[in-house]
Amino acid sequence: MAEGDKLFAGAIPKFYDTLMVPLIFAAYAADLAELVAAASPSSVLETAAGSGVVTRLLAPKLKPDARYVVTDLNQPMLDYAATRQGADSRIEWRQADALDLPFGDAAFDVVCCQFGAMFFPNRVAGYAQARRVLRPGGRFVFSVWDRIEENAFAYDVTNAVATVFPHDPPRFLARTPHGYHDTALIREELRSAGFVDISIETHEKLSHAASARDASKLALATDRATAAIASRHGEGPVAGKIQAHVIVAIRGSTPPVRCI
Repeated sequence: MAEGDKLFAGAIPKFYDTLMVPLIFAAYAADLAELVAAASPSSVLETAAGSGVVTRLLAPKLKPDARYVVTDLNQPMLDYAATRQGADSRIEWRQADALDLPFGDAAFDVVCCQFGAMFFPNRVAGYAQARRVLRPGGRFVFSVWDRIEENAFAYDVTNAVATVFPHDPPRFLARTPHGYHDTALIREELRSAGFVDISIETHEKLSHAASARDASKLALATDRATAAIASRHGEGPVAGKIQAHVIVAIRGSTPPVRCI
């Protein structure tokens, strides 16, 4: 992953929450919140929380005495998320690196992460950290985007902007958010980190926007991207397929396989 792909500061937290969350993140956040809450956990750790869409949906579903620790590597994103959350004594906001979690072993019932694993510089190390802080039998619940060809607006934008910069086409969307979609690789890396009973479901949804121009804001694209989306999806309200993998992995009792 390119170094610049990890930066989320300035206006980006608000951009994420006001444009990208309703466009592509909200529906999957609702699914993730349901999956986590179904286990009635007493303690939950959320990593890569971003602008807090999962937090806002999950917190009301947790028990009154639950402990909910919400983390992100980027303090500006965490600060923004906290401003969007109502007062809740169960929630602790803490800056933390998912690859070096500042928590003791076996501290949580569930670790969850929505669309963050793609950004981990070392995914096995990140998964091993999630396993370490989970209690035996605890669940790691997370989601990653499927390949870009299965996500209509992102695919349209990427192809359109490539025509504007043919010698150096921007490939952020294909390279990073949609670059970790191989389910066999996901299983292999989770097993290497010590997880068992790995479930991966592919969920297809529709992304809705008021117009092609609104949809093109997914990548802060130029008018070329707007034209590309409009030509395929129409000038008025548009809907385009999005697709992601939702993963639930159980913490095994045996030590993880050590990878060199």
